[in-house]
Amino acid sequence: MQDNSVGKALAASRFNFKKKFGQNFITDEFLLDDIVECSGVYGGLVVEIGCGAGTLTRSIAKHAGKVLAFEIDRDLKPVLEITLAGVNNCEVVFRDFMKVDMKEFERDIPAYNVIANLPYYITTPLVMKFMEQSQKCLSLTVMVQEEVALRFCAEAGTPDYGAITAAIALRGKCKIVKRVPRTMFYPQPNVDSAVVRIDITDGNIAVKDGTMYKKVVRAAFSSRRKTLENNLMQAFGVKRERAAEWLDKAGFSSMVRGEELSPAEFALLADTISEN
Repeated sequence: MQDNSVGKALAASRFNFKKKFGQNFITDEFLLDDIVECSGVYGGLVVEIGCGAGTLTRSIAKHAGKVLAFEIDRDLKPVLEITLAGVNNCEVVFRDFMKVDMKEFERDIPAYNVIANLPYYITTPLVMKFMEQSQKCLSLTVMVQEEVALRFCAEAGTPDYGAITAAIALRGKCKIVKRVPRTMFYPQPNVDSAVVRIDITDGNIAVKDGTMYKKVVRAAFSSRRKTLENNLMQAFGVKRERAAEWLDKAGFSSMVRGEELSPAEFALLADTISEN
């Protein structure tokens, strides 16, 4: 069911879409409600990044105890005053969330979930901001470009598998919960999208040194054409014999490539390097 009131609100406010903010809105209420249901969120605090015209915000508000919605474009304020009229459990903050200090933000709030239709241009850095810096985020259910969703949730050894996959896996369990065709957005983007749910479960992968894990992952994917041994030599500034020794002690061939190792195997290699 398309919500024509959103179009009217945009027209009444003489709102002009800004390409630099990646503004593509969804107005189908069934789809919006489905996205929220996919999050598994009922009650509590939900943080939304990029609330746009407020369509997803309204659906979140039906399920959440409170919605804290961030929006970078202040020109949407008159639109949101119309579309969120009567929604009493929502607070809109006009601020760039990428500039928010996570420790300060989380200081006086309870544990929360994130639900958002993310602007494509900030998808990866925003997800990693939560994965690397948040201490109170329980899950992220986010609409992203379909090819990005495939990378987030890829299996080792597949073309989509990369550093971002392994980085997310350190703290989260990721799955694609819904695919959304480009025709569901206004204005229509050039790509299809997917909804990804990441449940943050600290200890998801047993590793002694998270910093070493991240360094090993970055090294592994620094050059996909090279063997992991060569990448380790370059990243750690060691001779071939040393890199080969690390791989051997961790149980890997000197000819293995980074994309062949699972996140758990990266953790094993990171621990081996830390101990040797």
